[in-house]
Amino acid sequence: MSLEANNPNRETWLDISENTDFPIQNIPFGVFLTRDDIITIGTRIGDYAIDLGALHQLGYFDGIPLTDDIFLQDTLNDFIADGRKTWRSVRNRIAEIFDKKNDVLKNNEEHRKIILFTLDEIEMQMPVQVGDYTDFYSSKEHATNVGKMFRDPDNALLPNWLHMPVGYHGRSSSIVPSGIPLHRPQGQKLPKGADKPIYGPSRLLDFELEMAFVTTAGNHLGEPIRVNEAEDYIFGMVIFNDWSARDIQKWEYVPLGPFLGKNFGSSVSPWIVTLDALEPFRTEGPKPEQELLPYLQSEGKKSFDIDLEVAIRPDKEPEETVVSRSNFKYMYWNMSQQLAHHTVNGCNINSGDMLASGTISGPTPDSYGSMLELSWRGSKPLKLKNGQERKFIEDHDTVIMRAHCHNHEVRIGFGEVSTKILPVFKD
Repeated sequence: MSLEANNPNRETWLDISENTDFPIQNIPFGVFLTRDDIITIGTRIGDYAIDLGALHQLGYFDGIPLTDDIFLQDTLNDFIADGRKTWRSVRNRIAEIFDKKNDVLKNNEEHRKIILFTLDEIEMQMPVQVGDYTDFYSSKEHATNVGKMFRDPDNALLPNWLHMPVGYHGRSSSIVPSGIPLHRPQGQKLPKGADKPIYGPSRLLDFELEMAFVTTAGNHLGEPIRVNEAEDYIFGMVIFNDWSARDIQKWEYVPLGPFLGKNFGSSVSPWIVTLDALEPFRTEGPKPEQELLPYLQSEGKKSFDIDLEVAIRPDKEPEETVVSRSNFKYMYWNMSQQLAHHTVNGCNINSGDMLASGTISGPTPDSYGSMLELSWRGSKPLKLKNGQERKFIEDHDTVIMRAHCHNHEVRIGFGEVSTKILPVFKD
């Protein structure tokens, strides 16, 4: 099925700004609470949220085989499970409905009042119920920086790193959408020079700049997904802030890896941008430095040119400071390789599973994707616009991550994920 929704010449009859993240060529999917306290599945064009449940009930998806309640749910899981043919049909139809040349909905004021919302009339929700969450460690620059800090600088990468996308399973229940604050975590830490741990708040609270992809139900238990078929099972992507308590993590991670230092919270952007919408921004990823085993040898352009940035806004300050600018294309291991490796042992995936990239760091210090690297373990504090300094994230700081793609024809963005850090939870 052709990607008619991606036509760069298409314009919409909605009044939208020229540099919006959400032109008619994007058509992401999300879940929101309406002004009438109804949860619905929707999409977004410019600064308008569109109620797909109402659009479907009013007959605008006639001819597309959809169940009556497909958009009247509080998650996208069932819609995603319907597969790529359905996703493309719906995106193409939405593009047709809101095309500048189509007057059907444009001239129906009664329907417009039911279907269209301004952003201040809605409250975004988690787009999917995340059954399983996996976090990878796929940026060579990030892995190398961490290896230099904590291990041998001359042998920063562990022996397995260039041979497979390293990952671990995280906690899905603490993944929250943009706008939901998180409390500073507490746990065991081993102070420098001490031989016994202490208990208390994390002092080295950090963000991790990541992207994550959301899967459809893909394979039976025991059945691997082939690397060059993996994209058939990827619905779309979100910005992912995988928060990290570095001091808690350092003490606990041997021998089983991250636990309390990671599972207290991860934050995601609420609109899932489909892989179809990102098609114009495909690019080559880094070339393998070791010959890969056959199951990881992908063909074609499997990465995407997505500009990323991170900003910090201190409490009661109107101005934010951008502390990092990076790009998804720096990732050494691509999503197809990650999914192929994840399932090569027969692990099954389900609709709504979320697989995060791992921290995305670029080749220069201003493109590092964590405070651990940007401040180089606290030895090089960052200067904010208000004159304050940061080694790590402090209470009441808000961290904002943004992502978008652009070429000479179109801009496709993800919006942002914004999270405020609150002090330790007290009864």
